[in-house]
Amino acid sequence: MRVVFLDDVENAGRAGEIKEVKDGYARNYLLPRKLAAAANAATVQQAEAKARALAKVQDKLDEEARAVADKLSGSPLVMVARVGSEGRLFGSVTSADIAEELSKRGAGTVEHRQVALAQPIKEIGRYDIDVSLTRNVKVSVAVEVQGEGGETAASLAAEAPAAPVAEAASAPVAEAEPESEDEAESDEEDDTDSN
Repeated sequence: MRVVFLDDVENAGRAGEIKEVKDGYARNYLLPRKLAAAANAATVQQAEAKARALAKVQDKLDEEARAVADKLSGSPLVMVARVGSEGRLFGSVTSADIAEELSKRGAGTVEHRQVALAQPIKEIGRYDIDVSLTRNVKVSVAVEVQGEGGETAASLAAEAPAAPVAEAASAPVAEAEPESEDEAESDEEDDTDSN
């Protein structure tokens, strides 16, 4: 079925777009929710007018977003969190935390869905995160996660070589294990015979 999208539908189409979709998808989802209309001469003409108007609005939004993107890409976004001795965070830095910090830095209203973070950040360090400011404007933001005491990945890396040596010296010596399975089995048999 040929439809004209009245609103943006994720993974299907944008407002004003004319597409061929499966009949059941159109009848059961798009048409009842008024996300699309059946394509005829009148709706196609309305969709084209709406698409031109939306394109103008989108261009204006993209222009503003590019200015914000230039501002954001300049310096890293510093996130401070509680850190353990090995650089692991107590908790994590999520896309919501990054979106909140971006909003404070003058990026407008940034929602957590706009921050492309596959997994929450659980260690200190520097991460490059993609942020979609608008449909057409994406920016890569450097996020530096530091400890509350000013710990950084570089300061922990400097301390790290000394730590394994100290751990190796204090590690207990393991008891000698039997060399083969046959010896282990014969030892078990001896134990059961003596009972």
